Amino acid sequence: MEYNSTRTHLTIAEYGRNIQKMIDHATSLKTKEERTRAVNEIIKVMGQLNPHLRDVSDFTHKLWAHMFIMSDFKLDVDSPYPKPKPGSLRKKPDKLEYPRDDIRYKHYGKTIELIIKKAREMKDGDEKDALAEVIANLMKRSYLTWNRDSVNDQVIFDHLKQLSKGELQPKTGFRLNETNEILASNKKRKRIEKPAGQNGKGRFQRDNRDNSDRNRGRRRDGR
Repeated sequence: MEYNSTRTHLTIAEYGRNIQKMIDHATSLKTKEERTRAVNEIIKVMGQLNPHLRDVSDFTHKLWAHMFIMSDFKLDVDSPYPKPKPGSLRKKPDKLEYPRDDIRYKHYGKTIELIIKKAREMKDGDEKDALAEVIANLMKRSYLTWNRDSVNDQVIFDHLKQLSKGELQPKTGFRLNETNEILASNKKRKRIEKPAGQNGKGRFQRDNRDNSDRNRGRRRDGR
């Protein structure tokens, strides 16, 4: 009887010990033709063990790479793909740089800054003025979402002027949406987005209550 403690280490355990034994046997074959023929059959079996990955574009390439890795890079066969080098497994991936864009007012977010940038590129006119008013209302909504429950409209206008470097400013006399309307709209949106059942009641309890009422009605009718 074999125990795991006495068996050789599995390089890629997902394929199992039988695949590992097949690869070890293929590696021990004398001629290159025999090894290549055996490896092609093993690749088919490895693919059957992972049918959910067959739609991946480089799936077959991965199987061949795993084959060489499991043979400890000792397999000498005719491969449709270049043989990986042992050192490539220890190579660290390139560091993923985190975007370091500075956001002047974080409660407005990067999206509003990008919208303002596009608006600055527009020609002066009614369309640009209308967009400035839309942006100002959007900024007020964002401000009230992430800050306190009220804000002076002049603060929004000042921030818009700073972010646009003085190029965007609503027309004189323009008034932003009322704070109460924005807060009510935000609360309504939160209620709609709230998953069912979080309030402790939910549809399941209502259905049980309806079923209980129907059962009591049947008992009173003698049915």
